[in-house]
Amino acid sequence: MAAKRFDTINVIPFIDIMLVLLVIVLTTATFIAKGLIQIELPEASSVAQQNEVKEHSITISKDGSYYLNKDKISFEGLKEKLQTFNTKDTIVLRGDKRSEFNYFVSIMSVLKDRGFEQLYIVTKQE
Repeated sequence: MAAKRFDTINVIPFIDIMLVLLVIVLTTATFIAKGLIQIELPEASSVAQQNEVKEHSITISKDGSYYLNKDKISFEGLKEKLQTFNTKDTIVLRGDKRSEFNYFVSIMSVLKDRGFEQLYIVTKQE
């Protein structure tokens, strides 16, 4: 009986093992990122205080009414309320396509004057 000679290496079992390890790593990383795995953080005597960055929504209806986070508000009230927000907060601007462009420009002017850095304008893809 002659010995069987192997000219190639079978890499399929190696690929199977690597895919299983990849699935395990990705699953564990997802649970840690979403906070599903409960951990206790160590304590430190000096902790840097973080400012919470929030998201606020401004909506302009077709009749020119302003809404801040789904609450109807006057333009003057909106300007006053924006003064209390952190300029690092995210502002999401939604405007009805039938509303006058002037309403949009006035809001953009106020946001620019206040120095907001994170501004998103929501549109609908055709």
